[in-house]
Amino acid sequence: MRPWYLGNTTVRSPFRLRDGLIALANSPLGGHIKGRENEIAFAWVLHNSGVANIVRPTADVSDLGRKWRAALSQLGFIYPEVPSREGIPQADLGEPFTVTPNGRRLIESETVPGMQECFLRSLAAYYIPSALERGYPFSVFSPLRHTLAIMIELERRTGESRLNFLEMGLHVQLTSSDNPLADVLSGILTFRAEREAAPNKRRFDQEALTAAAAEHNYVAGTFKDYADTNFRYLKATGLVQGKGRGIAIVPEKRVFVEQLVADTGIPDSDRSLLIALCNGATLPTDNRDTALIVLDDLVAQLNRRGVPFTVVGRPVQTPADIAIIRHEIEHTLAELNEDEYAGRQAQEWNEIANYMDLLINPRRRHAADNDDALSIPQAEAPAYFEWVLWRAFLAIDSLVNKPYDARRFKIDQDFLPVSTAPGNGPDLIFEFENFVVVVEVTLTESSRQEAVEGEPVRRHVAELVARYEKPVYGMFLANRIDSNTAETFRIGVWYARDDTRMRLDIVPLTLVQFKVFFEAMFTSRNVHVTAIRELLDTCSTFRPSLYAPEWKAQIEQTVQAKAASLLAGQ
Repeated sequence: MRPWYLGNTTVRSPFRLRDGLIALANSPLGGHIKGRENEIAFAWVLHNSGVANIVRPTADVSDLGRKWRAALSQLGFIYPEVPSREGIPQADLGEPFTVTPNGRRLIESETVPGMQECFLRSLAAYYIPSALERGYPFSVFSPLRHTLAIMIELERRTGESRLNFLEMGLHVQLTSSDNPLADVLSGILTFRAEREAAPNKRRFDQEALTAAAAEHNYVAGTFKDYADTNFRYLKATGLVQGKGRGIAIVPEKRVFVEQLVADTGIPDSDRSLLIALCNGATLPTDNRDTALIVLDDLVAQLNRRGVPFTVVGRPVQTPADIAIIRHEIEHTLAELNEDEYAGRQAQEWNEIANYMDLLINPRRRHAADNDDALSIPQAEAPAYFEWVLWRAFLAIDSLVNKPYDARRFKIDQDFLPVSTAPGNGPDLIFEFENFVVVVEVTLTESSRQEAVEGEPVRRHVAELVARYEKPVYGMFLANRIDSNTAETFRIGVWYARDDTRMRLDIVPLTLVQFKVFFEAMFTSRNVHVTAIRELLDTCSTFRPSLYAPEWKAQIEQTVQAKAASLLAGQ
């Protein structure tokens, strides 16, 4: 059996496709990314836009451009080039490798739910085999609906829709709608029971992968790679979320998923399939009656959570009318979920510290509570740096502002970062009763650190000093603080447009130093935000009398001394 997968194994992080699409749309290469020279040019466009990273400038990077072209074509964000043997006029679609309507919708989406809807419309229109992907030994089917149908049936039989990682890798992605649902569930539940009974689960997993590799003539790692990709793209639809070593249906989307799975039809032709892929599939909520069913469920969910809501007096004549109300409720539910997530962070401080360690030492591994390993995708490290500091301050608590107002980066339904904060403001803003902490982070370590961060960080802090009546502190974090950066912050001056001189309190800390202090607070059970303020105040007192190298050394001593003091008082 040939395993199938959603999306693209090269571009594992679906939301990066949007960045690549924007880079292509803003370049003169639209429609011209085929052929070695054009593929190389496209690769450099991706590199120069910060989407990809070309390490060796002299290397042949045409394969990078080719893989990104395939990823964007496969999901219908750019028009695919239809093989002539298929007999489908290219004109029925559009000019190859130019942005499609669904691709344009993805570019224009500014919110995570908006982006997720684009991925959902793409994957809901994705059927295999097709004119673009032959060679599968099964009838045409929708991998998205097939997987969701399995998860709904799992919920009916076990009480939860959770689908584990190897259950996807060794069962779901090796089946299709040709396989009776009962047989697929039987295989999954038998595998689950055998694994639960196994005395050594790691050995059981490896033996299962080895057996699958022998049976299907694939390298064992392929099943894991495909399962990882499938999980990532399924999450990009917003319909599922992480649960332990697997995924589960998002509770708020349960009724919508039922309606989507109920659509078992297949496109009447490859031409219809490709047109739908490029335009985005029609969703259940595009129909007024179905949209009302989904809306009623969302209203009931909100009311059950103690937030009264009614649609009385609101227009519901069209699917568009209903969508406005539905998005409003979904936004409120997301905020409620984020408030609950924030409340759990104090209990998860050890995991937060482990993520810091992964940013400090990317090659290390940390086992999570579910026996899986924590990881940070290399391309997403900058976003995770902001995310882990956000979690750290949520764990410290005492915030006056809401968790979603403290961050400027976007998160998904698993509260994981989708992107870094936009460049027109600080990364993080934490307001407390008597002061404000503005946090800026960077993975840049060279002498360019000052050039890239010095002016924006000071400007962002200055803007907030002007906004708040309470003291504002800047906290700048990196794995290594360049002395030129430290000197800029040591001087700590900003001039407004009217030449008013403003003193800025910005303290540069390494992530190691912050981690030491963070762990000391929680280990000693002496978690008070005033300790953060005292640390920043003490570090700032040395500014007038020391130059940058000496100031950095004094900051190190201060962190160690205060951490030791916390631990001594436990």
